[in-house]
Amino acid sequence: MADHTPTGPVELGAQMDYPEHERTYHGFTVLAKYGTLGCVAIMIGMAFGFFVGGAISGFIVFLIACAVGAVILR
Repeated sequence: MADHTPTGPVELGAQMDYPEHERTYHGFTVLAKYGTLGCVAIMIGMAFGFFVGGAISGFIVFLIACAVGAVILR
């Protein structure tokens, strides 16, 4: 039988699009950063609303935590 193993370089496909890889990585890190901020702000707002009492006060603390976190993460 004929041997069909490639004898050329390992990368035979198209050239890598490194700028696209970098944009995708940047988008992932931004999503992870602000997604974590959202989860933490929700937990802080829920805890404040539970212990202090009142959903409106918890929501206000949630908004404040989001604003402060967005300024810090910039």
